Amino acid sequence: MPLFQIKFMPENRIIQVESGTTLLTAAAQAEIFIKSGCGGKGTCGACKIVVLSGAPLVTGTGNLTPEQLAKGVRLACKTIIQGDMTVEVPPESRLQEHQVLLGDTQTGLLQESEHDLLEKFGHHPLATKQRIVLSVPTLTENTSDWARLNMELRRVLKAGEKPIHISFSVLQNLPETLRKADWNVSVTLTDLESGFVVTHVETGNDTPLYGLAIDIGTTTVVVYVINLLTGEIVDQQGSYNKQARYGDDVISRIVYAVESGEHLQEIRRAVVETINELIDKIFSRRSIKPTDVASAMVAGNTTMTQLFLGVDPKYIRLEPYIPTMSAVPPVSAREVGLHMLPEALVHCYPSVASYVGGDIVAGTLVTDLANGEDIILFIDIGTNGEIVLGNQDWLVACACSAGPSFEGGGITFGMRAMPGAIERVVIDSETLDVSLKVIGKRLPVGICGSGLVDCVAKLLQAGIIDRAGNFQMGHPSGSLRLRATDDDKEFVLAWAHQAGGQKDVVITENDVKNIIRAKGAIYAGIRSLLNMVAVDIEMISRIVIAGGFGNYLNVHDSVQIGLLPDLEPERFEFIGNSSVKGARLALLSQAAWREAEELGRKMTYVELSVGATFMDEYVSALFLPHTDLALFPSCH
Repeated sequence: MPLFQIKFMPENRIIQVESGTTLLTAAAQAEIFIKSGCGGKGTCGACKIVVLSGAPLVTGTGNLTPEQLAKGVRLACKTIIQGDMTVEVPPESRLQEHQVLLGDTQTGLLQESEHDLLEKFGHHPLATKQRIVLSVPTLTENTSDWARLNMELRRVLKAGEKPIHISFSVLQNLPETLRKADWNVSVTLTDLESGFVVTHVETGNDTPLYGLAIDIGTTTVVVYVINLLTGEIVDQQGSYNKQARYGDDVISRIVYAVESGEHLQEIRRAVVETINELIDKIFSRRSIKPTDVASAMVAGNTTMTQLFLGVDPKYIRLEPYIPTMSAVPPVSAREVGLHMLPEALVHCYPSVASYVGGDIVAGTLVTDLANGEDIILFIDIGTNGEIVLGNQDWLVACACSAGPSFEGGGITFGMRAMPGAIERVVIDSETLDVSLKVIGKRLPVGICGSGLVDCVAKLLQAGIIDRAGNFQMGHPSGSLRLRATDDDKEFVLAWAHQAGGQKDVVITENDVKNIIRAKGAIYAGIRSLLNMVAVDIEMISRIVIAGGFGNYLNVHDSVQIGLLPDLEPERFEFIGNSSVKGARLALLSQAAWREAEELGRKMTYVELSVGATFMDEYVSALFLPHTDLALFPSCH
């Protein structure tokens, strides 16, 4: 196929691509990442670009207006290259750096609760490094190289009957390694219940041994580099998951992945590339070699785990929603392509069901939910709301689809938590004047999930919307912010001259209804789980909220709109990124890892689509805060 030159503005970046390539794909090849919530189907309208020159083949225009088309606006996923082109990618179409929740501290030290958990489980990391000095073989002391090393390792490790294995590639290089080191070597091992595995042999040294704690989220990826001896977070890095260019949510990514074997590998490479870029940045800053990293622990939802491993996720989305595996066997870094010791083992947290994954098991571990008498409610809110309820005697879990609203999807000016996103809203009830808090202290270009919760609560408080989310026109202030259009009613959060995208930033009545549906699904999931185990909300001692979106929630406003139960503020606890914290804990403690595996088996999954309980609760929750105001006594 002929090659054509594509210039991307304003970077002035030029690449050559084959005829027939979409502009969305070409942009990714140019390292310019464009939003594509629908995975390139042309339905979300997020991948808008402007064709400055050239005559591409346009296979679809989605919801673009005649005015936009006249100005050269096209959808990158539906624009096929058939000649040289120059295109501009506007700021609102770009995937930028997210406000990534790395953790609660930059000091690298364990928080008190995490320290207590590590003390309880015991600091015994999954990988260790042993300095070994071997006797030099002679004509009379002619034991084989591996037998000689094995024997000394058994003595040092006090291995007893536990077998010691060696990776094949390490065995192949063992003769030269031992002799070049003059029989003074450092041996890296992974400690498994089934036995020790030698993953690296090198000249004796005292270089620290590291591990990777990795959280693969649908939206973001976070990596901690851990000193396995001290437990310290040496460094941490996070960014958006590059799989986002194939769709905002797990369903759109599954649809893309199962279209062909190449698509599955393509989407797998995207997340591995994301992780490796984060690792490489840390390695560069800290002068760490990949061969110094001897273990990795991955926590992610069921779909993210299967896509990371290149396992076909097709049946996760088809009734009866069955994942390929719950417990995940360890694989070598070489097999998955991570930049670390090639034979090091990569462990993945077990899943409970198709929509309750390893990230939730990790969160359950770090909340210590299963080791006390108090009943705890653990919630991770995102595109799906995953909920775990229980104590030391029982654990039940469910997942409810909230849709993409809390991630900014399906909202007129919705966006993820990145610079330019509105995250807090204050509305004067008399004048309807607006004050905004914007991520990065930039001009606003959209609104993220926490901002949407804030905004809906303030719209209700100011009388701009009623309890059903309907806009109440004719406000006494006469403010021009409240207005009707041909398609909808809307409220102006930022005028065009105050915004970063050169147009008014608004929230529409339809946006509000989407948020009500999303919050209704979460609250209905909580109520359904409580009903199924006959637990009253007052019996819950703690509500633990995890995740990036949850970390920035305003509890008061979340209760006001009926997203969270109406309980005393002191019962709520925000624990940040519990997924990466769980990965870190399991990396540092074999006992904690065994408990995590047991938690995956112990949880009882409740499928909310069976029976009428969830739907009844959902319909009741489609008001602000709820149909039954007795459930929200503080709101009236």
